[in-house]
Amino acid sequence: MKRVHITGTGGYQPGEPITNDVIERLVGGLPEDVMEGISIQRRFWMIDPDTGEHRENNSDISLKAAKLAIESAGVDAGEVQLMVQATGTPDFPLPPVVNMVQEGLGLERCSTLEIRSGGAGWVQALDIARFYMEQGDFETALVIGSETISPVLAPMYLGVDPKKIRIRDRMPLYMFGDGAGAAVLQVKEGEEGGLIRAASCAIGGKKKAGIHSVGGGTHAPIHEQQKAKRLVDLRVDAVGAGDFTPYMVTGALSDTLAATGVDVESIDHCLIPEGNVGWMLDSLKEAGLLTPEWVALDGKIFDNLAQMGACGCAAVPLFLDHAFKTGLIIPGQRVMLMGIEATKWIYAGLILDWTAPVPPGAGAEAPAETAA
Repeated sequence: MKRVHITGTGGYQPGEPITNDVIERLVGGLPEDVMEGISIQRRFWMIDPDTGEHRENNSDISLKAAKLAIESAGVDAGEVQLMVQATGTPDFPLPPVVNMVQEGLGLERCSTLEIRSGGAGWVQALDIARFYMEQGDFETALVIGSETISPVLAPMYLGVDPKKIRIRDRMPLYMFGDGAGAAVLQVKEGEEGGLIRAASCAIGGKKKAGIHSVGGGTHAPIHEQQKAKRLVDLRVDAVGAGDFTPYMVTGALSDTLAATGVDVESIDHCLIPEGNVGWMLDSLKEAGLLTPEWVALDGKIFDNLAQMGACGCAAVPLFLDHAFKTGLIIPGQRVMLMGIEATKWIYAGLILDWTAPVPPGAGAEAPAETAA
């Protein structure tokens, strides 16, 4: 039986870390309880925070993460037969970012696919690659998740008195960061472990979008859009996301366990990019959703949101890369990956048995683990 394994990972975030002190200087502060809920201490931007000038772009950071993953897996770029990328903030509507990364890797021929998504996108991309590979179509794949949100944030504060910026408009700057993460997948015939299966669902078919990036598309005449205060307006329903997140993560957990047939007790680590796990579990309890499955994951939930920022499609691969490179995840352990997004309330979960050997020097940096 063909089994698909992650054999290498790579993660890259641009620039120097931007602390909350810097954000406060740019846009003003937030109430203490709001800051505690956001639970992010630093983030990385591809722009200069003071001028808004671009230092890199999505395809640049995606290529860097891709090269790091390829190096980590010990393969040659020419071996990559399939590339799947998830991003919600491409360089251009066309061509896709994935094809710009393909060009950067020097691959004249390669099957490619790009998913326009948010936090759930990379987990979905991982499962799409798994499916193709198990069918025998490809032996080696590269799956990338990337996000460059900072260019949309800059117009909110550049040339604006921080005192005039509303609290709800300040929140996205404290939340969002840029970055790219990638993984190399390889088929190993007859070898145990690897990716099992995933589950995914959009449960917001009748709900208003929780994150809406408006502008620059074809929803309205371009000449009318140009009259707007900002060409692209990022609208974030932070309250709605907080209220509905417990339902999304619970759906992701139950659906993924059902799709894989895995016993929750066998899971060693559960990666959920939520940062404040204590808040999430309290919300689950208040909503009557603190199921036995969640209780079984007590002490096993981790991420690194506080140090990396909310990075959309890049969050799960960045956190996975961090866990792998710091030695938190070791061969023989079972890992659940969970991505959720408030765009149209989408979740995706995947379970895998980790087989990649611990890289040299792992453990030099303490892993970021948040106990439930």
